[in-house]
Amino acid sequence: MVFREPTVVKPGLAVTPGEPAGIGPDLLVALIQTTRTTPLVAIADADLLSQRASQLGLPLVIEDDLDHPTTAPGRLTVCHVPMAAPVCPGELDTANAPYVLETLEISTAGCLDGKYSGLVTGPVQKSIINEAGFPFTGHTEFLRDHSEVADVVMLLVADELRVGLATTHLPLREVPDALSRELLERRLILLLDGLRQRFQLTAPRVLVAGLNPHAGEGGHLGREEIEIITPVCDGLRARGERLIGPMPADTLFTPAVLETGDAVFAMYHDQGLPVLKHVGFGHAVNVTLGLPFVRTSVDHGTALDLAGSGRADPGSFQAAVALAERMS
Repeated sequence: MVFREPTVVKPGLAVTPGEPAGIGPDLLVALIQTTRTTPLVAIADADLLSQRASQLGLPLVIEDDLDHPTTAPGRLTVCHVPMAAPVCPGELDTANAPYVLETLEISTAGCLDGKYSGLVTGPVQKSIINEAGFPFTGHTEFLRDHSEVADVVMLLVADELRVGLATTHLPLREVPDALSRELLERRLILLLDGLRQRFQLTAPRVLVAGLNPHAGEGGHLGREEIEIITPVCDGLRARGERLIGPMPADTLFTPAVLETGDAVFAMYHDQGLPVLKHVGFGHAVNVTLGLPFVRTSVDHGTALDLAGSGRADPGSFQAAVALAERMS
């Protein structure tokens, strides 16, 4: 007699559609029209999803068995979280800001408890959450704080191009003051460890961008490269890490140079992400490294003008789910 090990079934992915007046609900309803390999559990208002499916003319059957989430086309397991006010696509309402945050709190707690193998988030509207009186700078910082980890790194992925950020949602005038040796070392280590753990790169190569034009031009265009970035890179290289740079960003992002690295480490949001979105908008994925669970998200906003129209492109949402499946 042959004894077989029991099959280990991974828990499903938690999914939050994000801003209820945006395209997040549309993307989720469109996604589940085909058979899935990994179960999904939507942390959302079930009535919102049913309403949006009806507006889109797509079939949707809501199931509530959270222990056995469905993978059947046109069916979705939902952990019901009620909204405070009805939603009209494209029309923001501060009354529903607490609902958006509650879906994130529930899904984060479920991931930390092992109920879900990862989290996929739809786009939120930061402005309406702040207008409702809740300080909110983004998913990345929210998940960091609620997971009680010291720090995280935002990584955007478009096919083989991966761009990590030293700083995220800061006004440009605050970026130089935010950079320090401690910050860069901590986040570079998180990026390197994430590439090893989540992307199975045993010896990742990271291209590090300078802050200033021409990477400071030997100190004539700024001293951050000399005083902060280079010492950190040298220290990590001495420990065996494969870092290249700091390099001028305009040189770094040329195809021939990109082929020499597995990821880019940019100093600020709009240094690295315009290039990535030019290459991969519509199928790029936002990843948070440093959390004790997998988290991916779309690379775009709420697109209020497209909500409920059936014209929203689900490519980035599909890519976010697919990458979360692979990473988890």
